[in-house]
Amino acid sequence: MKQIMVLLFAAAALFSINASACGMGKQVDGYENSSVEHAYTHWQAGENSPVAFVFIDVRTPEEYSESHIEGSTLIPLQQLEQRVTEVPKDKRVYLYCHSGRRSVAAAGILVKAGFKNIENIEGGITAWKSAGYPTVK
Repeated sequence: MKQIMVLLFAAAALFSINASACGMGKQVDGYENSSVEHAYTHWQAGENSPVAFVFIDVRTPEEYSESHIEGSTLIPLQQLEQRVTEVPKDKRVYLYCHSGRRSVAAAGILVKAGFKNIENIEGGITAWKSAGYPTVK
């Protein structure tokens, strides 16, 4: 019985890691809408995350200076098409804005540019803060 419990626990842990590694958000128009909890899992793991990633903030410089997710890169939505070469194609790209609307538009731009691993953080930085996750100024 103990061996079965150990095997079940190991299988659940493996599923959890794999689910976290592949997004498992809601697929929409070539990108995924992912929960803030999912994005935080990768952010918290940092370099130990099973998937290489980058966080991109598509808000304005003023909004970014007020608070942002540590380690994120600011590329305002209005500049994204001109700066698309700054976005790595070999990493999962987490996009966020204030509430999720601009990051949806940003996801569309990146999909159109040929990106495959795009995740829109549902609720944006508002949801991130509401969940109690840290930000920096």
